[in-house]
Amino acid sequence: MGRAKIPRKSTNIDMTAMCDVAFLLLSFFILATKTKPPEAVAVITPSSVSTKVAKEEAILVTLTKEGKVYLMLGDKAHKNAILDDINTTKALGLSATEMAKLRKTEFIGVPFNQLKSLLNLSEPMEPGKMPGIPCIDSTNNELTDWIRSVTNAYKGENMDNLNLLVKGDNAAKYPVFKSIKESFKRNDIYKFKVVTNSEAPPAGSELANDKAIEKK
Repeated sequence: MGRAKIPRKSTNIDMTAMCDVAFLLLSFFILATKTKPPEAVAVITPSSVSTKVAKEEAILVTLTKEGKVYLMLGDKAHKNAILDDINTTKALGLSATEMAKLRKTEFIGVPFNQLKSLLNLSEPMEPGKMPGIPCIDSTNNELTDWIRSVTNAYKGENMDNLNLLVKGDNAAKYPVFKSIKESFKRNDIYKFKVVTNSEAPPAGSELANDKAIEKK
């Protein structure tokens, strides 16, 4: 007796639920991903073979090719303390409202005597239009005062925790960079990192040979 044949039926899979989940996940990652914002002050840094990545939360001193100096207080844990200290030690007389605006300011690039008027502008000034922090004149190196407030904010802590970066344009003049180092030296800071563009080590160099061995 022959075996009864079972009729074959096509299998239909409803993909609606899976597509919904996929689009939900895609939407989540798009909205949750933090993209790096464009630089407010564009500089072309020199190249080096270093592969260390600079931390985002840092005290960053930026030097443009025109010789302008800017300060970014990216260390959120100490930013308020730094700003409170500079307002007190330099007798800036900033109100609570002005201090709130200053805390939201990303780049600081004006002399102390222009800071109050900058905070009272109806529209924020673009960093590129700021005159920069006075630094080149040894008798009026205001960057020294800013760095002193930074060290005051770190008082009682291990200064190795201070992540101090200098990001200078490749076309910047050395005297301005020297004045930045002098600001650090006056505050007993002798260690800082320079931000550079990473490049491959020269072929045949010791570093290139070490990297080749590491890949094997």
